[in-house]
Amino acid sequence: MHEWLESPTGRYLLDWEQQRCDEAVADVFGYHSLQLGLPMLQGLRANRMPQRWLAVESMDATAAALPGCAVHAVLEPSALPFAESSLDLLVLPHTLESTCDPHGALREVARVLVPEGRAVIFGINPASWWGIQSAVTPRGTRLPDVRSAIGYWRLRDWLRLLALDVQAVEFGCHRPAVQSLQWHERWGWMDALGERAWPILGGVYCVVATKRVPGMRLMEPAWRQRAPATAAAAPLAHRRNRKI
Repeated sequence: MHEWLESPTGRYLLDWEQQRCDEAVADVFGYHSLQLGLPMLQGLRANRMPQRWLAVESMDATAAALPGCAVHAVLEPSALPFAESSLDLLVLPHTLESTCDPHGALREVARVLVPEGRAVIFGINPASWWGIQSAVTPRGTRLPDVRSAIGYWRLRDWLRLLALDVQAVEFGCHRPAVQSLQWHERWGWMDALGERAWPILGGVYCVVATKRVPGMRLMEPAWRQRAPATAAAAPLAHRRNRKI
């Protein structure tokens, strides 16, 4: 994926995702946050948690060559080395598309998030102009590859099964994917039109989900719930004073 991110379409996608991510994480509070993948995106820069980590699945040349990019860990998304309920925020920019076990990675997200913790997930939308272009364009072309993309509706079903409640979803990047900067600018009018007419057909989506843990209430025996019977107050009969 890193190769086509250097194209005008890739920079266009990163700009859109950076803005959405800044808005999504700005009001998330806690102590520990983690961005898993895509070091070109500064997913935690707008967050104020004291512990903010960046992890990648493999320390490739792209991640190592980024100036000022401090990668704290190399780990497998489907086997996170964190205790249960230990992270307050997780940012996954196209992480599910790059891993061989996306459902296992989501299970790990649900495991390590604290109750009411938040996950911000970015993914390529296969039901978009980019999906059509990828299906009819030779693989050698520097365009988004949707072969491993996960559609929004499928992702939402996975999240529901893991008790991750979708709080917000937004689609963006409605221009066709092109390699020429000139043609990229010519298609700029499609952004405003797409947001009004067909927002769900955007090339990328941003999903914000919260971990829900149902509360528990101890059930008492039925005889304990009954109010104790109180004796009715009997009126005292007025006695007449007898004269002796």
